[in-house]
Amino acid sequence: MDKAHRDRFIHLMSADHTAFGDTERVSLFYILSGSEELYAKRSHIYDFEGHGIKRCMKTKEVDFSSGMYALLRLGFNLYNGYKDNYTTPLDVFWNLDSDNRLLAYHAIRLRFNDE
Repeated sequence: MDKAHRDRFIHLMSADHTAFGDTERVSLFYILSGSEELYAKRSHIYDFEGHGIKRCMKTKEVDFSSGMYALLRLGFNLYNGYKDNYTTPLDVFWNLDSDNRLLAYHAIRLRFNDE
C-alpha cells in the first residue's frame, strides 16, 4: 500500500468501525481504497450505517469501467460469496491491469489471513 491507499483504507475501516479480524470487510475495503474510482463512489457501493454492500451493480445507478466491475465482483465475492456469470477467476483477472491484479491478489490474501 502506498500512503494514499493506506489513508483511504484507514478511513473506510474507521467509518465502518470494522475490526481488523473481520477479514471479509478488510478485503473489500482494501479493494475499495486501492482504487481512486471505487473510493470516490464508495457511498454507492457500501452502506456505512447499515454495514453492508449496496446493489450498485444490479441497479446501474453508477457507471463503472470493466476493470472496476471486476474488482467489485471480487470484493463482493470475498465479502459475502457474491457470484454471477462473470465472477470467475478468468473473468475477474482478465479485466484487470497489472496494478489492479496485484490489488486483487493482496485482497485475496487478506481475506484468507495470508498477508
